Amino acid sequence: MTKSIFKIPRIIGHRGAAAYAPENTIVGIHTAADMGVDWVELDVKLTKDNIPILFHDDTLDRTTNGSGNVADLTLKEVRDLDAGHWFGDSFFDLRIPTLEQAVDALIERDMGVNFEIKPCAGREKETAEVVLDYLSQIWDDHSKILISSFSHVSLEIAADMANDWARSFCIGGGDALPENVAELARYLEVKALSIDGNTTTPEQLLGLQDLDLALLAYTINDPDLARELQAMGITGFFTDEPDTIMDGIFMVH
Repeated sequence: MTKSIFKIPRIIGHRGAAAYAPENTIVGIHTAADMGVDWVELDVKLTKDNIPILFHDDTLDRTTNGSGNVADLTLKEVRDLDAGHWFGDSFFDLRIPTLEQAVDALIERDMGVNFEIKPCAGREKETAEVVLDYLSQIWDDHSKILISSFSHVSLEIAADMANDWARSFCIGGGDALPENVAELARYLEVKALSIDGNTTTPEQLLGLQDLDLALLAYTINDPDLARELQAMGITGFFTDEPDTIMDGIFMVH
């Protein structure tokens, strides 16, 4: 199998470029690419008929003209929904993409990706299995992919099915930081932690540096905060505003 070469990106477009285009859409991927972003983060979950799609929430209400649970709809039913008009009139009639469509767009734009496995409750195992089975057949460049999840079960599956791919454990900061994060990271065999950079304390970051893992912060849209976090050991940022954070980090001398 291909050996993983994990190159941590400093800027990762959150759900594409979520400040500028509807999240988890093909338009979002292209928007990020047009801004010069090399990597994006995208959420993946399953439809009722086990087709992986890009979607974040368990319910449809926030980002579509539908309502109810994503897990209750087939792909055909999901594809009937408008996933863009909520964001702006110019995105009217945008569709929820499948994982396959997303991969096609990423390959077309030569982008790296963090796929966050975002299972609906009770589907942690099957979501990881379906997503990783598909990706293992089509994604060749292991240096440009990161698999992450808040779900221990999904990451256990990832360790079994794609052990040579870099993986990240998603955790909260502040009071939400698990006390046993070091043990969990070792058990799940991850190479990175994706942590809430808005609530993590300097003391927590100092402790996390001892784990010898790449530290990624979400969701950072304030350049001043990004610089502070970078000084405390954060090596990569998930951001809705990639241009703002790129300018804030790279343009300051």
